[in-house]
Amino acid sequence: MLIERLKPDFTHKDDRGTLTQLIRRGYSQINVITSKGGVFRGGHYHELNTEAFYIVSGRCRVTVRKDGKTQTEEFSTGDFFRVGPYVTHDFDYLEDSVLVTMYSLGVELDDGKMDSYVPEENKS
Repeated sequence: MLIERLKPDFTHKDDRGTLTQLIRRGYSQINVITSKGGVFRGGHYHELNTEAFYIVSGRCRVTVRKDGKTQTEEFSTGDFFRVGPYVTHDFDYLEDSVLVTMYSLGVELDDGKMDSYVPEENKS
């Protein structure tokens, strides 16, 4: 399995609203992505980073590839998942979406190099 579905650490809900703790530790870089529906993003992999995604709102179809294996899954609001190193990941946004992305090390490494690579078949 190339995509690992995750569960938040906990969710607290009361009449004021909801607090969801996704993780307590283990990630060094956290980004928020907004994307319009009908947009394609991704097409890259990381050699060193494990990357986790939490769908705040919206819906997307994610296709991942590694070592000749392909997996496609659809994710929507509240879904949480992770992909490991060398897993090429593509996102087809089916509607306007907001995601939180978390990287184990960060895309920009301490030596200034970027841990983001486009496979040959995606270069054109």
